[in-house]
Amino acid sequence: MIKNAMVAAVLATLCASGLAQTADGQSTALKVTPAHAWAEPAHAMLLDAVHAGARMVAVGEHGIVLLSDDGGRSFRQAKQVPASSTLTSVYFADAQHGWAVGQWGVILATADAGETWTLQRSDTSIDQPLFSVYFKDAQHGWAVGLWSLLLSTEDGGHTWNVVKVPPPPGRNRADRNLFKIFADRAGTLYIAAERGTVLRSRDDGATWEYRNTGNKGSLWAGAAAADGTIFVGGLLGHLDRSSDGGDTWTAVDSGSTGSITDLVATGNRVLGVGLDGFVFGGATDAERFTAKQRADRAPLTGIAVTDAGGEILLSKEGILKPD
Repeated sequence: MIKNAMVAAVLATLCASGLAQTADGQSTALKVTPAHAWAEPAHAMLLDAVHAGARMVAVGEHGIVLLSDDGGRSFRQAKQVPASSTLTSVYFADAQHGWAVGQWGVILATADAGETWTLQRSDTSIDQPLFSVYFKDAQHGWAVGLWSLLLSTEDGGHTWNVVKVPPPPGRNRADRNLFKIFADRAGTLYIAAERGTVLRSRDDGATWEYRNTGNKGSLWAGAAAADGTIFVGGLLGHLDRSSDGGDTWTAVDSGSTGSITDLVATGNRVLGVGLDGFVFGGATDAERFTAKQRADRAPLTGIAVTDAGGEILLSKEGILKPD
């Protein structure tokens, strides 16, 4: 169960009803409408940011997509975004081709480094948001979300297919939320999920197996370091590491008590952020990471590293500068 109030509020927003009511009280399918322009877009709630070549692309509430071409010093809003749903995750297969996912099962795609986007998928008939997206190249990708929703594409997202996720051990159906999908250098796919579990696929998503980290809490973040080490983190600052492709896991002291919302690997280090304003990091083989809590205790939702090695922090209030 998600106990943190901020995360619960975010998920409640993402899972908001996909139905609208007519004047006579009858429910109708909600229409997906384009994102609107923001007067101060850098102060909107942002949930994820990645590189698109030298450009930084960030996404967040109400379909906002922000672009930075100066290493995160300034951001501007994308020219065309056809959905106003909250976007939770963004990923680029190369400098031009990217995808973003979010509320109402929306999947957006861009072929011009994020300037303009097209709608590939949405489902307003059910409250089933997507939380994360990953592509191994410009054709093959996956998106994951609420209630074990797993989608795959082999044609750059022109068609998306529902993948049947096996039930967890001892259960008769798959119903765990899937929060973060990522891959290691060998191409093995991982999904950080609820109840301390990680789903793993070694055959490009054809089959999946559950790996137990020993952690009982939800895992909201994951990253693979260049040396092959895998990290997942989540509730109450719990951080787990695997050096054998997810076969076994070891708890690492993150130095944080705030729930971890994002992890990023850079060189031989892993950096992360969490609620209550925690920023932490350490070498991939460190037993304990170094953590610092921001004076404002701002709820941090994401972190990205610029080409110059600087950090971009995302929050409920938008882009924040490191303390």
